[in-house]
Amino acid sequence: MSALFNFQSLLTVVLLLICTCAYLRGLFPTFMDRHKVGISATFWKCARIGERISPYISVGCLVMAFSILFRS
Repeated sequence: MSALFNFQSLLTVVLLLICTCAYLRGLFPTFMDRHKVGISATFWKCARIGERISPYISVGCLVMAFSILFRS
């Protein structure tokens, strides 16, 4: 089933995108900051969300990990 039609898969993809963008912005801050227009602006916005709401994103990743591990 596609990630677009399964809510849990879509949520997993979004959480991973946010976490990955925030991590990459920590490694390469100048690369992310100069691309604030166009399609790459989406990655900058995801990085900003990951930085600002970090505890909630972390809890969301943990809950998602346990739900995937113990899915029946």
